[in-house]
Amino acid sequence: MTATAEAVRSALDAVRARIDAAARRAGRDPATVALLAVSKTHGPEAVRAAYARGQRDFGENYVQELVPKAAALADLTGLRWHFIGHLQTNKCRDVAGLVATVQSVDSERLVRELGRRAAAAGRTVGILIQVNVAREAQKSGCEVEALPAILAAARETPGVALRGLMTVPPAADDAGESRRWFDALRALRDEHGGAALLPELSMGMTHDMDEAIAAGATVVRVGTAIFGAR
Repeated sequence: MTATAEAVRSALDAVRARIDAAARRAGRDPATVALLAVSKTHGPEAVRAAYARGQRDFGENYVQELVPKAAALADLTGLRWHFIGHLQTNKCRDVAGLVATVQSVDSERLVRELGRRAAAAGRTVGILIQVNVAREAQKSGCEVEALPAILAAARETPGVALRGLMTVPPAADDAGESRRWFDALRALRDEHGGAALLPELSMGMTHDMDEAIAAGATVVRVGTAIFGAR
C-alpha cells in the first residue's frame, strides 16, 4: 500500500540523508550520487508527493504502467522518467518519446530499434547497458562477453546517447554480498573506457545502496524506502 503524501516526503528526506552519509563515508561528494525514485506500482499522487519535495527523476519498470502515469503527470514541469525494466523491441515506440533514459538496454537489436524510434520522434534518448554480472539465468541483462559489441552499436546509432552501465545483483539478505557485483560493474566500466566514456553506474537499491555508493554508484534506484512496500 502506498504511503501517504506526508510519509513519502519524510521517507524521501531520510533516503537523501542516507545517501549523503554513505557518500561521505566513502570519501565522495554526495552531489555525485543521483537518486532515482522507483515509482512502479505506486500511483500518480505518490509521485506528486515526491515531486513536491524536489524529486525530479522517477523510474518505471513496465511500459503499460509508465504511459498512463506519464500522461496523468504531464503538468509537472521538469519531471524526468527513466525506464528500468526489461524492454521489448516492440515497445520502443511507446517509451522513446517519454523517457530521459532507458537503463535496461541489453542487446544490439534493442539499441538500434530504440535509436530508430527516438530519432523518428526527434529526440535523443540516453541509454545504460544492463549487464548480468552474476550470470543469473532468470535475470535480464547482457552477458559480459556481449558488452563490447553492444557498446559499439550504441556509439554508432543515431537517436541514442550512451551514458553508462547498470546492474541488478542477486538477491541476498546481507547487503554486503552485493558489493562484489558492484565492484565487477565498476571494473567493466574501467575496462571499456572509464568514466570519461561511461560516466554513469546505476546500481544499488533500498537494501544495498550504501554498498553501491561505496563501490562508485552514480545512480541509486530506490523505491520501497520512499513509497513503501508494493
